[in-house]
Amino acid sequence: MKIDMPYGRTKMVLDIPDEQVIAVVKANNVDLPTMTSAEAVREGLKHPVASPPLKDIVKAGEKVCVVVPDITRTWQSPQISVPIVLDELEACGIKPEDITILCACGTHAAMTPEAHEQLLGQETVKKYRVVDHQCREKEQMRHVGVTSRGTSVDFNRIAVEADRIISICGVVYHFIAGFGGGGKMILPGIAAWDTIQHSHKLALNEGFGSGRNPEVRSRNISDSNPFHADIVEAASMLPPDFTVNVVVDDDYNIRKAFTGNWKEAHLEACRLMDAMDGVAIPRKAPLVIASAGGMPKDINYFQGIKLMSNALAALEPGGTMILLLECPQGMGNANCERIIKNHTDLVSREKSLREDFSIGAYAAYFSVETAQNHNVILVTDMPPEEFANTHIKVVRSLEEALSVAAKLNGGKSDLPCVVMPHGATTLPIVEGEA
Repeated sequence: MKIDMPYGRTKMVLDIPDEQVIAVVKANNVDLPTMTSAEAVREGLKHPVASPPLKDIVKAGEKVCVVVPDITRTWQSPQISVPIVLDELEACGIKPEDITILCACGTHAAMTPEAHEQLLGQETVKKYRVVDHQCREKEQMRHVGVTSRGTSVDFNRIAVEADRIISICGVVYHFIAGFGGGGKMILPGIAAWDTIQHSHKLALNEGFGSGRNPEVRSRNISDSNPFHADIVEAASMLPPDFTVNVVVDDDYNIRKAFTGNWKEAHLEACRLMDAMDGVAIPRKAPLVIASAGGMPKDINYFQGIKLMSNALAALEPGGTMILLLECPQGMGNANCERIIKNHTDLVSREKSLREDFSIGAYAAYFSVETAQNHNVILVTDMPPEEFANTHIKVVRSLEEALSVAAKLNGGKSDLPCVVMPHGATTLPIVEGEA
């Protein structure tokens, strides 16, 4: 069996005996109508989920806050979906001057005017007021409540003071929240820094030294995932009146849009995402060989940690994973780099993470912890010294990685394996498991 494994803009070829392969994880074929991205959004607006149509929700004269993603989420194709929703609002009698587009930047920096145009389109930026949420601007926040997990919830005043909130987002697997989109547009999207910090720390177990909570993982949107549950509870204090959740393919074309109730439409989008990219495997394996899928999914190590999270779902405890990540931009995140390089043990990393939580720092902690509990072999262009303070083994080729894997497993080169050519977007699900 020869399997192409994307690597940056090229590929490596995995040459492996058929009998060694338990499963090759590939996205499922889902029968969806053929239409353009714009047609998919318009069709979704015609069939809202658990909600009246938008025209029966908004009224002329109301102030409307349209919450959209920031520049890190251009894969959601907001330059297509947002103008369509804005046209719909105007058809409902909402004037452009009564609409504010609030970019859900979370903890990210403010965008440039050029980034706004790339995200939303030049005409949209000219016609409407566009504001970047900045979580550290305390005077711009308003308190709305406290969650049952003790998160004091403060949101951007533009959304709090609006008559209506419309959220527009995309849905993919998320290695902490279970799925992206939905309530994440509110928390962390338009939440205050302290709110985000407290809520995000729920990804860790209670008590220093206890590490991360294993229930905080891709696909898990049950109450057993406290990170997700806190997001939903907080977002319920400022729920969008109407939402648009899009599901895209590997080429970032919108395949379907689920609109309407902010919870139910998101759940429907999650179900489709699961049908497309949740791939059944018969069992976990002692060896997983996985590529992120090439550019742009392996542009840096921070982005590549999504691959590690998905590969872990197919790996036996204490098993070996080989990850193909070119990483031409290196670590790609300052907080990720800090946790990887400036610490020598997991305890000091956890201490730093609890003091100043960020997704970049958590992703790095997750990767180092994974490498302590499993064999992690990284095929990358990054220098090995970047990972000198971790258990991650750095090699330059797939052949070298297979050789290292054999040495780590007592010389065995015939370990049963799961192969993931597009592992950043496909999630292995063991048959029979929820």
